[in-house]
Amino acid sequence: MTLRIDIGGPRSERSQSERSQRERPLSERPSAEPLRFAASPLAELTAMLHVLAEPGHHPRHADWAGEVWAGLRPELAERLREAEFLWRSSQADFLIPAGPRPTLAEELDDVDRIDDETYVTAALVTTCGGNRVPFAAASPLTDAGARERALDLAQARGARQEHFAERLLADPAAVRARVRHTLEQCADAFFDAAWAGVAVELATDLRLKNDLLKHHGVAAALAAVSSAVTLAPDGDCIVVDKLQDKATTARGRGVTFIPSVFGRPHLLAVHAPGWQPVIQYPVAEPGPAEPVSLETVTLRLEALAHPVRLRLLRTLARGPHTTGELAHVWELSPPEVSRHLAVLRRAGLLAPRQPGRYARHTLNLPDVTSLGTDLLAAVLR
Repeated sequence: MTLRIDIGGPRSERSQSERSQRERPLSERPSAEPLRFAASPLAELTAMLHVLAEPGHHPRHADWAGEVWAGLRPELAERLREAEFLWRSSQADFLIPAGPRPTLAEELDDVDRIDDETYVTAALVTTCGGNRVPFAAASPLTDAGARERALDLAQARGARQEHFAERLLADPAAVRARVRHTLEQCADAFFDAAWAGVAVELATDLRLKNDLLKHHGVAAALAAVSSAVTLAPDGDCIVVDKLQDKATTARGRGVTFIPSVFGRPHLLAVHAPGWQPVIQYPVAEPGPAEPVSLETVTLRLEALAHPVRLRLLRTLARGPHTTGELAHVWELSPPEVSRHLAVLRRAGLLAPRQPGRYARHTLNLPDVTSLGTDLLAAVLR
């Protein structure tokens, strides 16, 4: 499943062939759809707020989150809890700006320029469920049916959700002012100090990405963003490996790429109609740098769905074994064991075979571990 972002132009308007266009850096193309790499204080603050709401997603920042919560004034802590629907399960599109500014205040000024209907719809999309365009036919500010649907969705998600939606629909200006004031208070409470710590890391990443874009082209820059972001073979589309099948266009507007330290490991994409496409990507860090593709994860989960293959992994977790040894342990025929081992090998769950007279199979422990501690515990039990 993928998100596809159209960055191509009409074929008749191209001054060169598709091949020559793809081989040129995007900065040299006549197309009006450049990629842009820029840091965003507001987007990074949003990532921090997500860490505070979901510290389990970000174990590397769990201690930071605990310290921040411990130091927050009760009033600000309550404000963050009442508005967390804007950044907890997903992020409101207006919090991931397509036109990043140098300061948080400037980006909040840009948010203030958004009309009420756009702001409210984006906020309710976030607070009222996973469907990214639930009010496409009508505005909940002016249409009774859309309003009722928004409130029903909010009610189903809890009292705080319902109360937030009610106040937003009744008095958008007041809620918008309160949200801005909350974000400004966050700057004083923890953001300014944290931003100073990550700004250098973000600047370093941006220099690398912009240099790749300038000298090596779009494909190289996207490859450095994430293995989950690629350029389609025809060069007209950016493909993002996501748990959805969606499509949007960046023609005439471009795609903004925003690096994030606190956003690791999430890869976020703004793609709703009417919004300029934006991708917030995690800055690389030491360790397993790139996430495996959804296809690989699916392949591994399917490989592990068979009880015989789990049994084989449990044996291999205790040391290398030959096909014959595995067949003897589990009272299976060698051909049957070989078939199951082939599935595990294609999924990358077995290490490369060691040369020798007898082929001994070994567990690829790091990749098994990356699938989850519960699975590892089951295999090692």
